[in-house]
Amino acid sequence: MSEEIKLMKGNEAIAHAAIRCGCDGYFGYPITPQSEIMETLMEEEPWKTTGMVVLQAESEVGAINMVYGGAGSGKKVMTSSSSPGISLKQEGISYIAGADLPCLIVNVMRGGPGLGTIQPSQADYFQAVKGGGHGDYQQIVLAPASVQEMADFTVLGFELAFKYLNPVMILADGIIGQMMEKVSLPLFQKRMTDEEIKEKYPWAAYGKPSHRKPNVISSLEIESVEMEKRNQRFQAKYRKIEENEVRFEELECQDAEYMLVAFGTSARVCQKTVELAREQGIKLGLIRPITLWPFPKNEIAKYTSQVKCFFSIEMNAGQMVEDVRLAVNGKTEVAYYGRMGGIVPSPDEVIEFVKTKMV
Repeated sequence: MSEEIKLMKGNEAIAHAAIRCGCDGYFGYPITPQSEIMETLMEEEPWKTTGMVVLQAESEVGAINMVYGGAGSGKKVMTSSSSPGISLKQEGISYIAGADLPCLIVNVMRGGPGLGTIQPSQADYFQAVKGGGHGDYQQIVLAPASVQEMADFTVLGFELAFKYLNPVMILADGIIGQMMEKVSLPLFQKRMTDEEIKEKYPWAAYGKPSHRKPNVISSLEIESVEMEKRNQRFQAKYRKIEENEVRFEELECQDAEYMLVAFGTSARVCQKTVELAREQGIKLGLIRPITLWPFPKNEIAKYTSQVKCFFSIEMNAGQMVEDVRLAVNGKTEVAYYGRMGGIVPSPDEVIEFVKTKMV
């Protein structure tokens, strides 16, 4: 089928992209502000057209373990939730990472801690980027800033998950999930047959990969020496991801004297901030990390000799700012500005904060 352009919510775009990119199964549990993902899948009834399984699990814990089982058989599987629901999935995500399995996880963030508010937030940065579950693992984290990217990153997320046999998370916020924009949906891809999976993915449950016991999918290793070897292999994989998969976007950086760093909705705010600042004669630029992990630290670091101050603009109490400071490595000042509890900073607020640091 040909490419289609439609007006839809970010959550709906993820659902439609999942169907079109050959997803085998979605396992989830409703929670605002991401419930439209599962609701759209139920409305579309892809089990009648593509054979995709769509199941509301009994809980978030049940959903992530269904993903674990599906991933272990080489299937293209995913789940979605919002902040406290993702917390419940953390054990399962760690198991999936420890078993070298691919899957896609969507987190449409809400304010916290606790049940918090259903309003948008970016306060799950640490949970996503630092590995909220136990053990030395990393997940690739994609941060969309538009409805189009919600669709695009669904396709990209599965590609990266299978390329590296690793969980991938789309880390959005309530605004990106709920807002409506024009989106170009991906072309339909056929789901792979079981025979095609066996041929292409020998690591799956019925295969015999060199580093895993035949027909066994597990993150368990009793022997400490063998567990260390497994961890060393994981770390080598993560370094390869860092070398090859950093994604970012730059705006007005070539002559910038001050630099904003922001992702998701905050980046959209900062795009307008840069425009307004330039009108006022302030040489302001923006770096938008698209992959929050791997973080574009080298791309930020190259501006340290040019920029007088970096500003980490976030919808939280200051989390990404730690990675910006690590990237800058003390060579220039890094300041944080943010709002919490579901409040989105305005372009005028950000400009006024920038002016407090101008020299």
